[in-house]
Amino acid sequence: MSQTATAPTMADNFFLEAMKPAFREDPYPFYERFRGSAPLLRVAATIWFALGHAEVTAMLRHPRLSTDEQKHATTKAGKTPDPGRVRSLLFMDAPDHTRLRGLVARAFTPRRIEDLRAATEGITAELIGAMAARRGTIDLIEAFAYPLPVRVICTLLGVPARDEATFTDWSRGIARSLDPSILRSPAVEAAIAEARQALSTYIGELLAERRRKPGDDLLSALAAVDADGDSITAREIVSLAQLLLVAGHETTVNLIGNGMLALLRAPEQLALLRRQPELVGPAVDEFLRFDGPVQINQRVAMEDLDLFGHKVRKGDELLLILGAANRDPAAFAEPHRLDVTRDARKHVAFGGGIHHCLGAALARMEAAIAFKALIDAFPTMELAAPPTRRPTFTLRGLETLPVAL
Repeated sequence: MSQTATAPTMADNFFLEAMKPAFREDPYPFYERFRGSAPLLRVAATIWFALGHAEVTAMLRHPRLSTDEQKHATTKAGKTPDPGRVRSLLFMDAPDHTRLRGLVARAFTPRRIEDLRAATEGITAELIGAMAARRGTIDLIEAFAYPLPVRVICTLLGVPARDEATFTDWSRGIARSLDPSILRSPAVEAAIAEARQALSTYIGELLAERRRKPGDDLLSALAAVDADGDSITAREIVSLAQLLLVAGHETTVNLIGNGMLALLRAPEQLALLRRQPELVGPAVDEFLRFDGPVQINQRVAMEDLDLFGHKVRKGDELLLILGAANRDPAAFAEPHRLDVTRDARKHVAFGGGIHHCLGAALARMEAAIAFKALIDAFPTMELAAPPTRRPTFTLRGLETLPVAL
């Protein structure tokens, strides 16, 4: 049978499998079924998969590959872009991306992130204290993994504590927009649009308040940015704040949850971290590699290209399977084994190139503090019941993680 006839079936099969409980529980054996001798796998007329570490790393940095999904051939043929919508930094190319990220970097400084360390440690201690008082069986996601990064990102941006719960509901809705469009039903699209509009309105009102009365927070700093006569517009700030609120905590929730589950399922690794707590910081990169919070990244060919011996046409979409790249045996020895002593820094969990995660330093800092505190406070922690996974593909995380303290 010809490739033309079989390719759509391959894509259909992949995404149908991606929403099944077995795939959500453990997608890595499924990735291995698609990993082959060819660097790229053509799965549909305009869609390619990349699962190898070398190929994914190269394409994350390729200057002629775009992150703008509106440039995908199928998208252009079937949809009319909304001229009133401000594009996210995630889906923006140079020179617009260069300009905006450069302006944001002036406010999103390492010093500001380091200033959050004390706040993160204080929030962590408070949550650990509440868990210790309860003891018994608790849901680690609800009690710790979710509230910690939510409160940290709200502190960074200046979102009042009273509004944290409200904005997290919107955030969970918007997070579904990161899944490939083939996985988003009309109902999901409607929920995304509703959440995005509600959050946009909220941030716009908060921005207006910060302009009247600036504070020592990132939203106030963004409002005050003015570099070389170039400033960020109100709509751009709202879009950036949306991105930071969602990406700034959703991924860290998943990192903490996935990492703790991996440790609880590998008690010898957990025991090693108890004996050598200095390994916790470097181990965060192994958690990111082993079961990363972001499983997929997307690029679109901006022109006809020869990529690794394959003829990729302008408008073709390349789905970079980060989770598969991080388990590539060509890059990592015994890739399916958690090893907290491994040097895993070449993982691609934070993406790469001009779109390398802006909050990587913040995520690493939060996670290191979180894992050390949990390991120190609860020496007998163990799984109390099977965890449940969230119904998303791009963002891989847990809905619940029941543990006995």
